[in-house]
Formats: sequence, structure tokens, C-alpha cells
Amino acid sequence: MAIVGYARVSSYGQSLEVQLDKLSHCEKVFQEKKSGRTDNRAELQNCLTYLRDGDTLVITKLDRLGRSIRDLLNIINQLEKNNVSFQVLDQQIDTSTPSGKLLLHMLGAIAEFENDLRASRQSEGIQKALSNGVQFGRKSKLTDDEVLAMRGKREAGTKIKDLMAEYGLSKASIYRLLDSQAA
Repeated sequence: MAIVGYARVSSYGQSLEVQLDKLSHCEKVFQEKKSGRTDNRAELQNCLTYLRDGDTLVITKLDRLGRSIRDLLNIINQLEKNNVSFQVLDQQIDTSTPSGKLLLHMLGAIAEFENDLRASRQSEGIQKALSNGVQFGRKSKLTDDEVLAMRGKREAGTKIKDLMAEYGLSKASIYRLLDSQAA
């Protein structure tokens, strides 16, 4: 039954020293300097693979482990399946105790509720904007008249590369606009 630590900072300019001091009681500490917003955290994966039945994973703060609450809860579920306890030193969470499990699940439930509310508000806002005639997406660089003029130039023999230079568009955009007017 090992006590295993995990420390992470987001960039190479930051120091792991404070976290490592707090994790000094751990038998093994995995550490990395990677953004929490990426799945590509090799040391976290090594840490999770290293943990065995009865071990305890210790971190200093919840945000050091997961890039989102959903990500964090996925990791916690994996730990629970492997019978690994989880401790967060600064927030005093310890899933080996009933109150620690309750606190962690309450935080997860609150985060999920907030996410659902945000998604609902976003959906309502989009529907309202659409009903008010708002058009989403990038605005066309050319007016309909400019597209018709470009089509006329192409029919008159102007090369695609010359149209690209004149209108400041990529080859794919030129062809897409020519095809959309031809249909």
C-alpha cells in the first residue's frame, strides 16, 4: 500500500517546488510541466498505471489532476475501480473516509449542474439569436456582385491563380464560390 504523489504545473517557467514539499511524505512522486488542458500528460498516465490496489494517490489541489470536473471524475472513477484512495491536501479531501467521498461527489454534482445550466443558457441564446435573424459563421469576404464579377472573369479566361491574387482568397475558396454561383 504505497502513497503516491502527483505534481503538475502548466509551464516550464513555473516551479514544482511548493507541491513537491507538500508531497515529501509520498513514497513516489510523478511530476510534469504540462498544461492540464491536454490529454497528453505522460507522467499522469504513468502514475495511474503505477497505482495498485490499496494505494493512495495524493495531490495538492484538485486542479492539478484534471482539466475539467468531468475529466477529474473520470480519473476518480478509475481510481475507485482499482481500489485506490485519493487525497487532496489543500482542500482536505480524502476518499478513504465517508465524508471525503461525500465532499468529492458533491463537488462533482455541483460542477455537473453548473455545466448543464451553462449549456441550457447557451442553447436558449442561440435559439433567440436565430429567431432574431442572426446568422452564425464567418461573413463572406465577397459580396454577391463580386462573386458574379469573378465568375464572369473566369468565363472570360482569367486564371484561378490570378483570381486568387486579385480577391485574396485560396484556391479552394475560389472554386467553392464559383461552384456555388453556377448551381
